[in-house]
Amino acid sequence: MSYFIIFFNIMKQIKAIQIIGTQRSGSNLLRVMLNQIQEIDAPHPPHILQRFYPLLAKYGDLDDELSFINLIDDVCKLIEKNPVPWEGFKLDREIIQQQCSSNTLHEIFRVIYHLKAMHSNASFWCCKSMSNINYVESIEASGIKPFYIHLYRDGRDVALSFKKAIVGPKHIYHIAKKWKEEQELCIQLKINIDKGRFISICYEDLIKNPEHILKQLCAFLKIPFSNTMLNYYKSDESIKTALSGKMWANISQPILKNNYNKFLEEMDTVDLSLFENIAGNTLIKLNYKLYSNGDYKSISKEDMEAYHVENELLKQKSLLNADKEDLSKKSSQLQLLKDIENRIIVKAVQ
Repeated sequence: MSYFIIFFNIMKQIKAIQIIGTQRSGSNLLRVMLNQIQEIDAPHPPHILQRFYPLLAKYGDLDDELSFINLIDDVCKLIEKNPVPWEGFKLDREIIQQQCSSNTLHEIFRVIYHLKAMHSNASFWCCKSMSNINYVESIEASGIKPFYIHLYRDGRDVALSFKKAIVGPKHIYHIAKKWKEEQELCIQLKINIDKGRFISICYEDLIKNPEHILKQLCAFLKIPFSNTMLNYYKSDESIKTALSGKMWANISQPILKNNYNKFLEEMDTVDLSLFENIAGNTLIKLNYKLYSNGDYKSISKEDMEAYHVENELLKQKSLLNADKEDLSKKSSQLQLLKDIENRIIVKAVQ
C-alpha cells in the first residue's frame, strides 16, 4: 500500500469537534482540558472561518489555482501569527493544497486541523471558534460533520466578562443581542442535528463539578476519561496561553469554583433590566433565573442609535486601556487581515 493511500486513510479516520456558543463562556478552559488527553488535539483558534468568510471576494474565483493558493497562504500566515502559537507544527502549503478535495475555505479549514491532529497523533481535532455557530449550515454542507459541544454560560456574567476584555462588544444592549442570537442558533441546532453529534455543557456545572461533566463529555465522544484533564493548569498549553494574553490568565490556575453569578454584585439595575429585556426568554430556556422586576420599557430607534455610539466609544476606551503587550501580540494578525481587505480585486480576463 502506498504512503499516500495510508496517509489518506488516516486522514479519513480523524473526527472533528466544534465548540459553539458565545465567547467569554469558558471555552479556553474546556479547550485546554480536552487538549490534555491524547485522543484530542485542541490548538488555540485563529478563527479561520470568521475572519476569512468576509474576505473571500478579495480572492476572486477559487477554481483558479493561483487564487486558491493565495487563500491557503494567507490562512497559513494567520495561523503563524496567532498570539498563542501552534508550536512544532509546520504549515506546508503544498501538502495542504494536495489534501484539499475542493477549492473552498472550508476544505482549507478542515485539512489544516486534520493535519494538526495527525501531527499530534490524535483521533479528534477540536476547534473552539465559538462563532462558527454562524457557519453551521456551510460546515455541514462541506461534509465535515463535527461533534458539536454547546458550551453556555449565564449571559449576564458573559456581559461582565466582555466589558473587561479587549475583544467584542462593550454595551449591554449589543452584548445581550449577540448572546441571545448565538444561543438561539445553538438551541435550534440541537433540535435539528443528529442527537449523537450534539451535547450541551453548562459552564457553571463544569466549574462546580468538573470531573462529572468531563466524564459525561468523554462518554459522549466514546473516549476514556483521564485525570490529567483536571490538571490542565499545569500543562504547557495552559501556561503558554496564559502568557499570551491577560484575558486568558485564569487558565494557568486551578478552577475558580465561585466564578459565577458575578452580575448579582457587579451589574447595576439598569444594565440588568436591559439585558433581561432583550435576552430574558433565552436565559429561561437555559434554566437561568431572572432578577429584574419585568417592567421593561420598549427600546426606541433613538435608544439603539445612542447605544451604538456609546458602544463604539467604550470599545475605543477599552483599546486605550488595554495592556500594550496584549495588543502587540494581536497586531500582526490584524495587520494581515487589514492588508487583505485593502487589496484590489483583480478579475480574470475572459
